[in-house]
Amino acid sequence: MIRKCLFPAAGYGTRFLPATKATPKEMLPVLTKPLIQYGVEEAIEAGIDTMAIVTGRGKRAIEDHFDISYELEHQIKGTNKEHYLRDIRKVIENCTFSYTRQTQMKGLGHAILTGQTLIGNEPFAVVLADDLCDNETDGVLKQMVDLYEKYQCCIVAIEEVPKEHTNKYGVISGREIEPGIYMIDNMVEKPEPQDAPSNLAIIGRYILTPDIFDIIKDTNPGKGGEIQITDALLTQAKKGMVLGFKFKGVRFDCGSIDGFVEATNHFYNKSK
Repeated sequence: MIRKCLFPAAGYGTRFLPATKATPKEMLPVLTKPLIQYGVEEAIEAGIDTMAIVTGRGKRAIEDHFDISYELEHQIKGTNKEHYLRDIRKVIENCTFSYTRQTQMKGLGHAILTGQTLIGNEPFAVVLADDLCDNETDGVLKQMVDLYEKYQCCIVAIEEVPKEHTNKYGVISGREIEPGIYMIDNMVEKPEPQDAPSNLAIIGRYILTPDIFDIIKDTNPGKGGEIQITDALLTQAKKGMVLGFKFKGVRFDCGSIDGFVEATNHFYNKSK
């Protein structure tokens, strides 16, 4: 079973400056809930109860958010505002949170490797909080956990993107073994459109097996001088099996202003 979910949350969020100068980008709210809480709730829905968060300098607000604020609760207890804390209190009561710091920004692969001490030797999920996903039935991570139970291998969530946008994503190619499920034979980090093996882009949801840590350790810096998880997963795909999963639902790139606004409108309309 997948019991743990890793949240890489050490990035600077430079596209949202100056808002992210003193506020973690993962704490930017879509309506009344911060991005990272949506991700944690998605993990809980998938049956995961242990959240491992890789943070950095200036990210203490994440730890404070997933903690009880006794003074605040005392102030609003018995008032008509008490219900505002119901959802986050439920999250806190149903999860264990642990934290470690990524002291250098060396890419997603390095961030995942930094979380090894929190994960240990077991399969785990990875959620990038600024990829906000929604589905009317099972969440994306729940769909992937169910798929892992069948195949017992690494899985990456994928979606079709316009060909001209491939240079923003890791891109896969492979053989479709079931509808929407691909046996990956190639992965390229942020290829130019003319070099992309397909238009199937990896988004911020992964199921990884623990051998990925040793593979990352042996992975040289790639695109942008960073240690790329796509390079490590390609090595694993050549040795065994990595699946690409075309999930059901919608995904918003909340690392961009356009995607953040789209997500806000989506969840506002849904709330009505």
